[in-house]
Amino acid sequence: MGIHVIKMPDIGEGIAEVELVAWNVKVGDMIVEDQVMADVMTDKATIEIPSPVHGKVLALGGAAGQVMAVGSELIRIEVEGAGNVDANAAAPVAAAPTTPAPAAKPAVTAAAPAVVEKAAPATSTPAPAAVTTKPVAAKSNSLPSAARANGEKPIASPAVRRRAWDLGIELQFVPGTGTAGRITHEDLEAYVARGPVSIASGGSSYRELHEETAIPVIGLRRKIAQKMQDAKRRIPHFSYVEEVDVTELEALRTQLNQKWGKERGKLSLLPLLMRAVVLAVRDYPQINARYDDEAGVVTQFAAVHLGIAAQTPAGLMVPVVRHAEARDLWSNANEMGRLAEAARTGKATREELSGSTITISSLGALGGIVSTPVINSPEVAIIGVNKMVERPMIRNGQVVARKMMNLSSSFDHRVVDGMDAAQFIQTIRGYLECPATLFIE
Repeated sequence: MGIHVIKMPDIGEGIAEVELVAWNVKVGDMIVEDQVMADVMTDKATIEIPSPVHGKVLALGGAAGQVMAVGSELIRIEVEGAGNVDANAAAPVAAAPTTPAPAAKPAVTAAAPAVVEKAAPATSTPAPAAVTTKPVAAKSNSLPSAARANGEKPIASPAVRRRAWDLGIELQFVPGTGTAGRITHEDLEAYVARGPVSIASGGSSYRELHEETAIPVIGLRRKIAQKMQDAKRRIPHFSYVEEVDVTELEALRTQLNQKWGKERGKLSLLPLLMRAVVLAVRDYPQINARYDDEAGVVTQFAAVHLGIAAQTPAGLMVPVVRHAEARDLWSNANEMGRLAEAARTGKATREELSGSTITISSLGALGGIVSTPVINSPEVAIIGVNKMVERPMIRNGQVVARKMMNLSSSFDHRVVDGMDAAQFIQTIRGYLECPATLFIE
């Protein structure tokens, strides 16, 4: 029998380190060729690492959440034959976190996107501990329910109250042995020592109410946090909110779905908004752009690569509908649906999750009245879509019911002036309130 060491592979594109997101095997497992051993993340795209050999897992080179250098030992496997290392070689040591390079420019949306154009190494941290639950009290004897009647205030000194606050104890449930039922420090100690306590009002135990759960922030969630923080720190956001009457737009959408829905698929509001954005950026090319703040260069694009924020089990990602300007409503809708499904199932490629020039963020019915979306850097603008509601409005002196929707958008004030942002959104509003103009070139 021999030992085969598998090193962290070179993912390509100059990436020097990756984050180990999850192990799919453990020490002692028998694995076969092409079986997925681990998931690693680089550039916010998760990559599966398969085994090139059959054998038994002897040691793992790192823990989930650890940042590992390309070429460091990933896993050690016992195989038939000679293997690729000396069997008498020292046992591997878990790979230490690497020293990260300066963070590349982030890619963030109102709910954090999935992939950036350039690699952005995660901040170097030790391997996080597993999720743990830490109760304050762990004894088994039960105490009675509330120690005093409803409305009766517990009597205790300020020092006792402060200590109870620090311990997370409700004095209402602590029996007092002092004068007139006063609660003493000894009563607190006895209460903690004899927990858990059944609380009649909610049926929860003392343990349940005071346990703590530590959840490591790793993988996509850690990258989302880092990119969000970087975007808010580096970009001077300003938001602009406008109300849009989408009554005629909804009527048009309904008619299109009735006529073409079975043949071409149902349209949501988003493909119509995508069309409005495509037309509006023709007049405001400085908004369909990216800003390289390190080089001090703004790049404007003729093509419109629309990022569409999509919720996935791993977090929010931003698949990109490329060349939205060259597509019709149904082509944009179908491509958006395909990419959203690929992102939700973890099958979206890096190319499908990067390269956007402007982003749309919509929470649908959960969109609220106003939002302040975070720019998907290095872009300079993001369009936030709030929920549509029917409200009474005055038209021609009459109160009528109209379908209204707010657009809450954010802009990079370093390169987009307030006047330009307002005119851009008003142009989109004009297209949406008179939807026939969406189809006039």
